[in-house]
Amino acid sequence: MKFIDLFAGLGGFHKALHELGHECVFASELDPTLRNIYQENWEIEPKGDIKKVVEKELNTIPPHDILCAGFPCQPFSKAGKQLGRDDDRGTLFDEIVKILKHRKPKFFILENVPFIRQHDNEETWKYMHKQLTDLGYEVEHEVYSPQDFGIPQHRKRIFIVGSLIGLKHFSFKKIDEQKTSLIDIHQFIEEKPKLFKELPKSNQECLKLWQKFIDQIPKETKLPGFPIWGMEFGATYPYETSYPLKLSAADLGEFKGNFGISLKGMTKDEQRVNLPSYARVDKAFPDWKRSYIKQSRAFYQDNKKHVQDVVKEISNYDSQSWQKLEWNVGNGKRKLDNYILQFRASGIRVKKVDFFPSLVCTNTQINNLKLAA
Repeated sequence: MKFIDLFAGLGGFHKALHELGHECVFASELDPTLRNIYQENWEIEPKGDIKKVVEKELNTIPPHDILCAGFPCQPFSKAGKQLGRDDDRGTLFDEIVKILKHRKPKFFILENVPFIRQHDNEETWKYMHKQLTDLGYEVEHEVYSPQDFGIPQHRKRIFIVGSLIGLKHFSFKKIDEQKTSLIDIHQFIEEKPKLFKELPKSNQECLKLWQKFIDQIPKETKLPGFPIWGMEFGATYPYETSYPLKLSAADLGEFKGNFGISLKGMTKDEQRVNLPSYARVDKAFPDWKRSYIKQSRAFYQDNKKHVQDVVKEISNYDSQSWQKLEWNVGNGKRKLDNYILQFRASGIRVKKVDFFPSLVCTNTQINNLKLAA
């Protein structure tokens, strides 16, 4: 059968259908870098903006049997602003509908984040479902994640399938039969890869500094599971019933900001700079943020005599994300080299070597993987 690949990315749908013996007759991808990679991988040059294609060149989309589309998920993701169809990207579903209406392929396969089912009190899903069924498609859906099939990554996605000839011939139960609980991350890692990018020296030095911090904590003291926010070490600015920028410069001057720096004698702008970025707000802190601040301050007070010297070094980093540590390995060995490490905007995340971390659409993440011999 012939298929088209919309919002094609690197060609995940293409790979699956190609291996099943089907032929791709059209692809579209907005990102020029991904278009180049797609062409290199599949020898098909994807079109650019699908909105422009649908508006001006709809007939250039060839007849096909299957429409595949992993349409943009950001408008519906819990990690985003959840603007849904109020986001320009959220209306791209309508372009899919226009193509389905024009070419009437027998089948479609759509992919998105599971939260699309709950978005806007299910109004988004009701709209999409009605649009598809009004075109004559029988529609079913199911949620899967790579780890369901032995791939070490948590990344749940909803798969929506539709057919003009009914779905009696199709069952998600057959897919469920392929699930497995056996996952081995080592199957996907080369011990001595020929191609790799070395972690920048500055990142390596940062990890050494946090390893030094960890080494200073007494062995009988459990490393916290909550995010360690280094900026709170020595800080005293108010956060429980108010927020610091609500105070006058004189009143805030009675407190301490990042790493215990005195805010006395500073202008309001100077005080703002010397507060953690998440504290530069004009409203009360949410409960989760108050909890992390309280726990980080208490942890420092309990261990100050052990770590105060290394904390001074950590405080010299310009990036506050490098001043945070997320220890997600419980009582595991206290050696960073044993784990998957991520440099994230939220901090340096330490994860067990069982699942690869999911990447999100930012340029702030750097992953590092070292496996103990």
